[in-house]
Amino acid sequence: MSLFDSFLMRAAFAGLGVALAAAPLGCFVVWRRMAYFGDATAHAAILGVALALALEMSVFGGVVLVALLMAFIVSNLSGRGYAMDTLLGVLAHSALALGLVAVSFLQGVRLDLGAYLFGDILAVSRTDLLVIWGASAAIVAGLVWRWSALLTATLSPELAYAAGIDPKREQMVLTLALALVVAVAIKVVGVLLIGAMLVIPAATARVFAATPERMAVGAVLVAAVSALGGLKASYDFDTPAGPTIVSVAAVLFLLATVIGVFRRSRAA
Repeated sequence: MSLFDSFLMRAAFAGLGVALAAAPLGCFVVWRRMAYFGDATAHAAILGVALALALEMSVFGGVVLVALLMAFIVSNLSGRGYAMDTLLGVLAHSALALGLVAVSFLQGVRLDLGAYLFGDILAVSRTDLLVIWGASAAIVAGLVWRWSALLTATLSPELAYAAGIDPKREQMVLTLALALVVAVAIKVVGVLLIGAMLVIPAATARVFAATPERMAVGAVLVAAVSALGGLKASYDFDTPAGPTIVSVAAVLFLLATVIGVFRRSRAA
């Protein structure tokens, strides 16, 4: 009997794969204050699902395509009379609504909408695992390759220009990585919870991290514990897996915040 014949083992490896990619990327989301951008990209994923089913293409490809389109629209409309938070709010909810409406027009297609909204990690197949780990490996490799340039562009665009780094190019690297994360995480935690898995582990690790690199590693550990702990709690208490994983991450964030406040009060 193969290790991956067990649906729980496949779910565990899927959760770890998403954690490996989403956590370090989430650090840049936190540093750049792009949390709402992550939500907007995730919400657009439903429109990508509808497009993929209508054109009989892979869901992964449809989600990546629409996520990149969302990023392109935001990049071109920002600074043209629209505040960024307003623009992202309009696009996020519009994309989700359009996606839900588009799904309703699909004829002869059986679609478990709840699985895309909240994830269905227990239904992950071997093929899904290959896609998740392949995309995660590509994201991690890209972040390692561009780490110094991404960090410099995040800290100061002026400093980046002085060092010969194009901040807009680094922004596109992050945008592509974010689109890939959304595409692979939709099966695990769903559209409505992807933003949480990007932000919460990174925010938790930030309490203890002294350097950006330590924060990224800490975020991966928090995300991995959240994924495995959430799966265990979901199995024990018969709760939805995706929301339970995010709930465990939220509890870890709360504990880290309390510890951080206690440490600061002692230092004072």
